[in-house]
Amino acid sequence: MSNATTTLNVREFINARALSPNQWVLVLLCFFIVAVDGMDVAIMGFVAPSILAEWGISRPAFGVVMGAAPIGLAVGAVLAGSSSDWWGRRRVLMGSVLGFGLCTLLTPLAQDTTQMAALRFLTGLGLGAAMPNTTTLLSEYVPERRRAFLVAAMFTGFNLGSALVGFAAADLIPHAGWRSVLVLGGALPLLLLPVLYVYLPESARFMVARNMAPERVSAVLGRVCRASLDGVKSFVSGEAAVPARQPLAVLFEQGFRLRTATLWVTYFMGLLVIYLTTSWLPTMMKDAGMSIDRAANVTAMFQLGGTVGALLVGWLMGRMNPNRVMAGAYALGAVALVVMGFNGLMSESIVWLVMAVGFCLSGAQTGLNGFAPGCYPTVARATGVSWMLGVGRLGSILGSSIGGVLLSQGWGFDGIFMALAAPAVLAALAILLNRRTL
Repeated sequence: MSNATTTLNVREFINARALSPNQWVLVLLCFFIVAVDGMDVAIMGFVAPSILAEWGISRPAFGVVMGAAPIGLAVGAVLAGSSSDWWGRRRVLMGSVLGFGLCTLLTPLAQDTTQMAALRFLTGLGLGAAMPNTTTLLSEYVPERRRAFLVAAMFTGFNLGSALVGFAAADLIPHAGWRSVLVLGGALPLLLLPVLYVYLPESARFMVARNMAPERVSAVLGRVCRASLDGVKSFVSGEAAVPARQPLAVLFEQGFRLRTATLWVTYFMGLLVIYLTTSWLPTMMKDAGMSIDRAANVTAMFQLGGTVGALLVGWLMGRMNPNRVMAGAYALGAVALVVMGFNGLMSESIVWLVMAVGFCLSGAQTGLNGFAPGCYPTVARATGVSWMLGVGRLGSILGSSIGGVLLSQGWGFDGIFMALAAPAVLAALAILLNRRTL
């Protein structure tokens, strides 16, 4: 940096540079956070059949437990976004990892569904705070031309974590019981915390938006980007000013209203499909005669398919219109759901069909996480992302809870999964409409 420079535009500075080693470390740290988040979000779907058998309770009764974490996720996401826009990404993010790690570790001590539901709700608060803050922090430190792919790549950690806990459940439950899976899910986030304390930076763009001392901004930005900023006397964000002073109010200002609404609808519909699938597919397979380990392994293929799909969707979003890419993925996911329902649960192709559904729908949903930060300015970015996640989480609550009700009402595998094509199509239409707001 030239000594003649007195004012630095942070946005232009990051966009003009290649990623430094420390920026790649940040990508990796966010990947690990999202991976342990994904493990703890998906974990109940894999241990539910064993808990149902041990406690002798019905599926609708256990739906309270299955729906508790998504409720916590919604509340945690909404609270964490505004908190992060006031107090900082780093502080809120580390608190969230501590919270969901401890609560998951305590869940095996629950003696009934009430206690377990309470612990899963508290776990959800931490889980809900983690995702919007990792998305926001990473998006504010990478060049915009690579944002969609890198955030999508980060979010493959969610799919990978969800898949790994399925494989872990398949191995641990027959030998050590379902409680061992929850112990693993709680221990890993806590082991990650010391690493985050040392290496996780605060967002320089947040620091500028909050008018922090230039010396503090220079120290953090220079370290992350591996650049000397000694000559810089002041920093600017490089964004147009917004009239609203409160982050939440920005979401409903002229120019952001329709954008906010379409993001909410898309995320809601996508999570409804994903959570009903991952929460209840293992139980449906077990009821059809599959072993628990086989059911867990097949369901884990949804997450593996989503991992590959997220990378492809993120890559395409950087080269084509991102709204059309995501809409196409949601629409193809609807087709895959109809084919899966038509072929039946015991079809020889069930593994590949589950993977195809995950590839399309989870891939599109992950792409949406990479797309949303660019829809809002820094002063409201975490709030915009977190409210999308929080309101969208109502879809995960519905999906997690309604599965048991539909099964108890006599709905079969074919009817449920064919019906799920409808919300997938609605997600595709909503994200296409979002294009008109940009």
